[in-house]
Amino acid sequence: MVLAFGLILGFPASGRAGTDGAPLERAGFDLNRPEIAAFIARMVSRDNFTPAELAAVLGSAHARPELVPAMTRPAEKILDWWAYRDRYVTASRIAGGVEFWQQHAVILEQVATTHGVPPEYLVAILGIETNYGKITGTYPEIDTLMTLAFDYPARDAYFRTELRQFLLLARELGRDPLGMKGSYGGALGVPQLMPSSYRRFAASAEAWQKADLWTDWPAILTSIAGFLEQRGWERGGPVLLPARIAGGREATVTGGLNPNETLAALKRRGVRLDAKLPPTTEAVLIRAVLKDGAEYRLGFRNFRVISRYNPRTNYTMAVCDLATTVKERRAEAPLSAPKGAGPAG
Repeated sequence: MVLAFGLILGFPASGRAGTDGAPLERAGFDLNRPEIAAFIARMVSRDNFTPAELAAVLGSAHARPELVPAMTRPAEKILDWWAYRDRYVTASRIAGGVEFWQQHAVILEQVATTHGVPPEYLVAILGIETNYGKITGTYPEIDTLMTLAFDYPARDAYFRTELRQFLLLARELGRDPLGMKGSYGGALGVPQLMPSSYRRFAASAEAWQKADLWTDWPAILTSIAGFLEQRGWERGGPVLLPARIAGGREATVTGGLNPNETLAALKRRGVRLDAKLPPTTEAVLIRAVLKDGAEYRLGFRNFRVISRYNPRTNYTMAVCDLATTVKERRAEAPLSAPKGAGPAG
């Protein structure tokens, strides 16, 4: 099998343009590497691909070593909350969210009613992820997933699974895998779903295999709502609320995203919440760093659900802040005639 792959090779390691349009000289992947050959053999045996098909695609991939440091130091991880918020919860993104909601109000309300996820969170996720479909990724997906699957040991097993899912997805969509682009982490389309989630949650009026998450707004919104619903979204439940500490003191935070204390226990620690919720409600206390101090917030079950999209506190808080602000601004704005769906971007 390994010898056969070696004989099939012969694809150039250059010729594609970089994101700035300049030609790039990049190394390809040796399909005789044992781990790559084993991956190909498994796909041949269980997924009805031929060795030649896989060699043609995988042998055309170019290594992207710059993706590894990007994966280990994302903005969500290295920026203080105030800096991250200033980057993503901007005036233009708020205005864009109001406009998007007004344009797609009908389908947003339909999806929200069906799945129990309020429209503002669907809008905000799209705003943070792709600026409402304007920025869906410039990296060739095959380059990204081959690099992370075989040159990123920290998470290689996960990305090999996503590489397999991507090849299956491209076949189901009838698209050329070499022409599909995504984020530096391998997320695809307007909702920025990984290939496995794309295959699981993509939905449209037609067969799911044909759902285009770059242009089909009903499918895009349904996919996000379905993702959150199946991750445990609590219909009508709280998400993120401001808190304060009695006497202006500081409180110990345990970190993480999982609700780990009841409101009754938090109250005994001096944490105060204006909203009326049962004392048995579980929450996680968050300390958000500001330029000149800090503020406290309580994240609930739905906060944890949103974090399944991106498991960083800054990201999840940004979604919540954008959702709240867009909802407020939309209530203040004059309404225009809504549209049910329209082209991405």
